[in-house]
Amino acid sequence: MRKSIGVLVLGFSVVFLFQLAGSAQGPAPATGYLAPPKVIADIMEAEPLPGVSISPDRTAMLLSHRRSMATIAEVSAPFLRLAGSRINPRTNGPRVLNGPTRLALKDMSTGVERNLSLPPGGTYSASFSPDGKKIAITATMADGIRLYLADTATAQVKPLLPGGINGLGGGCTWREDSSGFLCRLIPDGRGPEPRAPQVPAGPNIQENAGRPAPTATYEDLLKNPYDESLYEYYYTSQLAWVDLTGKKTPFGKPAIYSGVDVSPDSNWLIINRVKRPFSYFVTAGQFPRDVELWDKAGKLVRKLADVPMADTFPRNGVFPGPRGFSWNLLEPAALIYTEALDKGDPVNKVPYRDRFLTLDAPFTGQPVELFQTQWRAGGMQFTERGAIFVSESDRDTRMRRTWLYPAGFGSTPVRIWELHQQDRYGDPGSPMSRPSTGKIIQAGDTIYLSGAGASPRGARPFLDRFNLKTLKVERIWQCDDTGYESVVGLLDDNAARIITRRETKTEPPNYFIRDNTGRTLKAVTAFKDPHPQISAVSRQFVTYQRKDGVQLNGTIYLPAGYKPGTRYPVFVWAYPAEFTGADVAGQVSSNENRFTSVSGASHLLLLTQGYVVFDNPTMPIIGPGETANDTYVDQLVASAEAAINKAVDMGIADRDRFGVGGHSYGAFMTANLLAHSRLFRAGIARSGAYNRSLTPFGFQNERRNFWEVPEVYSRMSPFWHANQVKDPILLIHGEMDDNSGTFPIQSERFYMALKGFGATVRYVTLPYEAHGYSAAESNKHVITETLNWLDKYVKSAAPR
Repeated sequence: MRKSIGVLVLGFSVVFLFQLAGSAQGPAPATGYLAPPKVIADIMEAEPLPGVSISPDRTAMLLSHRRSMATIAEVSAPFLRLAGSRINPRTNGPRVLNGPTRLALKDMSTGVERNLSLPPGGTYSASFSPDGKKIAITATMADGIRLYLADTATAQVKPLLPGGINGLGGGCTWREDSSGFLCRLIPDGRGPEPRAPQVPAGPNIQENAGRPAPTATYEDLLKNPYDESLYEYYYTSQLAWVDLTGKKTPFGKPAIYSGVDVSPDSNWLIINRVKRPFSYFVTAGQFPRDVELWDKAGKLVRKLADVPMADTFPRNGVFPGPRGFSWNLLEPAALIYTEALDKGDPVNKVPYRDRFLTLDAPFTGQPVELFQTQWRAGGMQFTERGAIFVSESDRDTRMRRTWLYPAGFGSTPVRIWELHQQDRYGDPGSPMSRPSTGKIIQAGDTIYLSGAGASPRGARPFLDRFNLKTLKVERIWQCDDTGYESVVGLLDDNAARIITRRETKTEPPNYFIRDNTGRTLKAVTAFKDPHPQISAVSRQFVTYQRKDGVQLNGTIYLPAGYKPGTRYPVFVWAYPAEFTGADVAGQVSSNENRFTSVSGASHLLLLTQGYVVFDNPTMPIIGPGETANDTYVDQLVASAEAAINKAVDMGIADRDRFGVGGHSYGAFMTANLLAHSRLFRAGIARSGAYNRSLTPFGFQNERRNFWEVPEVYSRMSPFWHANQVKDPILLIHGEMDDNSGTFPIQSERFYMALKGFGATVRYVTLPYEAHGYSAAESNKHVITETLNWLDKYVKSAAPR
């Protein structure tokens, strides 16, 4: 009874405080969505560049066209929030907002482009068959999901499945031989959706039997038995083989399948099947599941693992039993999986943390150990000629390394790379794989490595030859200083001709065929600038130092019509990141020649309104092991101060007219900068978390819990320092935020605290919006609120 009274009193207090605010500050603000200046609206409404997918045989290109933003009517359409996901009950698929509405097929040799004829009113996703001859198109319509098949050569489209696809289980995926699909279908005779009970059957109860089960905080979770019934109803699917005529061959029983992996010979399947009990505190990806081995007819051959609820795993660890089941791509049917040798707990001191095992068809024998890893096992990749790459990583030192088995598991492994996980300068790149098989392309003793090419001069993507026998590296090509260009794929196994994606400061990304013998460049696409109003603004990549000597960098954009020698108001938009050392924190990974792309309520839209934008000035938080956040506030303020000093020293900024903003962890940063400094005249905080005691088992890269380091949690929580915020702050939050940790209550309670101490604060919530904002109306309102706030408190600010 006392609890109910407390809730009622709190509700009265909230209403009373809002009434006080209205009487103290005048009438309530006008309702309705705000509209930005026309130049901004035009940029926001422009159709973005199409998405591009290239066929495995590199002969065709699929272009996916979409609108710039969804409408609020689409965003507010009914949907369900179940076990960490948002679903559309009318389609039995994921909630799709602003998916592609038009597909086109482009011949890469002739340049001929043809639209694919599809039913109007849908959104589409497509994938090439492994042999590149066909395209599977999933059409999400108002009443369900359909499957269409297109011919790559003719662009002719035919219907394959008129409906009945369960889009929540993965829909349909190509078989490796391109002969058809593995589909997840809605079970026949499923019946109507479960009805909600008219009255509760009883209380909802959760219980823990005395074992530690720390979890992060999640949204969209199951809340009661009715939610459980809905989750089972929509996620249960029937597996079926579907051929290219649409003939269906069901196998196995209907169940909730979280993963299905077919063997290279197509005769066996690794099945991940979710089972009860479900949880009201973690998402479906952490529910208990059985891992099984089936034959292609759906018969159980062997039970591989019984995986419990993931909150039972060791903290920062892994499931102590067999995990990570996959297929050896060099064999017709051979399982590979991992087992922990440290009981899955990184705290345990052992000489080796994991071991890899294998089991061959017909899977009746005992597994054979392949090797052990000193650190936590990572991924495994296979080349076309039998070499194998194995990676491992160590959390304590943040190191990673890669081993090469040059002639299969029976050969002696060679350690080829070992570097810090955050060392972008030392990154050797990633092996290039053949899209049709997933295997690393190997020509003789050579494979190819493609990388971002981070360097003190900025990112310069590259393509290297790597000799598996000599371990020598030869650079084939690297991006020059005239643009930003990266490798998309190889057109031949000798890398004489490659496909690249190239852009400059004034030219949008387009695709090219680069001849590495004659050093020629042939355009494949000619996409136009979707927003020339903003792309022509000038910008400069800058480097500078924090007062403790840490190297920092960022990009400064100058407004349209910039006049040299004039000092402008500056808006700083940033996002902090943790590092274990200053050497990696100061590395440069951006490129000054990137095209300026904007979407949604981008902060770069302020360039049209007389603001300098300091974009992504690095805000490194540095400390060994898990200790970086011990000095979070001091380092954050020092980084912000260094950015301001740089802009002022360049003669483009007025020290008294700086604003700061960020999204999510950037909003958290913004609130902390206003709580612990007077560097900025105003802040814009979108969808942030401000009270870290509400995320007590860790957040971002912080893995210590609240009870271990309460002083860190309190020092980092701007909510705990709301009385120190003296400069105006605009809080914006989606009312249906789906991100872990950034519950809408974070902004609500921070607003109440700020208002209670008399801060200048405005609190805007966006109906039906998630962590990122989708509706055109919402995004236009957000940028208008941002502009109005900055005009009032930054651009028009008098000296301190």
